Amino acid sequence: MDRAGTEMDRQLVVQARDGNRNAFASLVAGSIDRCYALAYRILRDPELAHDAVQVAMLGAWEDLPDLRDLDRFDPWLSRLVVNACYGEARRERRWTAKLHMISPDLPTLPDSAIAFADRDELERAFRRLPPEQRAVVVLHHYRGLPLTEVATTLGIPAGTARSRLHNATRQLRAAIEADARTASRTNGQSA
Repeated sequence: MDRAGTEMDRQLVVQARDGNRNAFASLVAGSIDRCYALAYRILRDPELAHDAVQVAMLGAWEDLPDLRDLDRFDPWLSRLVVNACYGEARRERRWTAKLHMISPDLPTLPDSAIAFADRDELERAFRRLPPEQRAVVVLHHYRGLPLTEVATTLGIPAGTARSRLHNATRQLRAAIEADARTASRTNGQSA
């Protein structure tokens, strides 16, 4: 972002801190899609992600006067979204299989059966991770943040962020391998 945009955002933060709702609306308007994408990638459920973003936006409005570094609004907002995701995940402990219908209104891209199966396998493994590990994976791999910035965003030590990413990667690999072994045993028995 250019210097003028940063200064304008800073002014919006100051105005929003003083209770200006229009300034707050302008400030978060540019972040709402990123916040939803972050929440969805952590929670893997559109309704839960929507709820988490609402909770985070309400928290942002209420806690904005406590924001110390006005130039860190976006990472602070991301942290609120991640924390709201943790709360939604705790409330939604029923990580049962959910069927999501694909809307026929949405355009679909050609997809090979193997690529679909790989994505499905990765999705199942990702859902097994605790939300704390999902957040690190999403911030690092989806948002492209370096681990030091992930740690700052989450309010955890850099070593903890590295550890969570390492453990998440290890658990993803183990879950995928376990699913593959189960599938090969099942296919072997049915032959």
